[in-house]
Amino acid sequence: MKVRLDFCDFHPGFSKTNNFFYNLLRERFDVEICDNPDFLIFSDPGQHIHRVHNCVKIYFCVENFAPDFREYDYSFTCRQTDDPRNLRLPYYVLSGPPDLLQKDGENPAQILAAKTKFCCFLVRYANRKTSVRNDFFRKLCQYKKVDSAGGALNNTGYQVPPGPGPKLEFLRPYKFNIAFENTSIPDYTTEKIVDAMRARALPIYWGNPRIAAEFNPKSFLNYFDFPGEDALIDKIIELDQDDAKYLEYLRQPYFHNNQPNEFFSRERLLNQFEEIFTTRITPVSRRRYWNQIGRWIPVKKNRPAQT
Repeated sequence: MKVRLDFCDFHPGFSKTNNFFYNLLRERFDVEICDNPDFLIFSDPGQHIHRVHNCVKIYFCVENFAPDFREYDYSFTCRQTDDPRNLRLPYYVLSGPPDLLQKDGENPAQILAAKTKFCCFLVRYANRKTSVRNDFFRKLCQYKKVDSAGGALNNTGYQVPPGPGPKLEFLRPYKFNIAFENTSIPDYTTEKIVDAMRARALPIYWGNPRIAAEFNPKSFLNYFDFPGEDALIDKIIELDQDDAKYLEYLRQPYFHNNQPNEFFSRERLLNQFEEIFTTRITPVSRRRYWNQIGRWIPVKKNRPAQT
């Protein structure tokens, strides 16, 4: 099946022919990238380029926003909904293949022996909305310095370059990583906990209250499993001072039964795309075209309305 596709409103330097979705879709479809597509995948609504298109729009959401089908036809978001137009796709799935999280034949004692540093913290911003993770970082620093090497609350004089490679290299020497989301919303799980797992740094997690359904709760420290911050910090101190107890966590598989969770299934994603590509609809942007006045109307692509 041939699919005329385009991408827009992604990050600077985004490649239309070498990205998660393009590489995934080529496994089943004959994908043609073109300026007048039948289907558009876009990510950041604030960039607005998607507004020039009247084709079927597919929104991929990195943040915790709920789907809004007044603006697009389908979505891949962190949210679990009953609407078949939306499929849950946690952002961590795009971080890399699940085999990097599966534990087969590892030597936990050898991994621990290579851990030369206590704990690290990487965040791009810190404000009133992120007070939970900001305050926890400061409180844990009262026990031992937590190395912060992100754009905010930096106390190392070094900032980890963007990209998963440099982050992974930075995380590897640490026993612990504060992997707090910027907000706590059910099903909102980003790459933070997964990056720590890939580096075999014990994640200290706060965010999605349903995180234990996705990952083995015995393989990380979940903020919600403790009666308060002090109890969680006491546990961190206990593990830091007792290698045998730390190794109990390190031996645990990250996935339940060491098998990737359903969100890593490429078949699941491809089936959703096949449903999108084979279902005839009048795109939202065309349904809105005749009764809406705006500055994007004169530059719309595929302007004739279809019914």
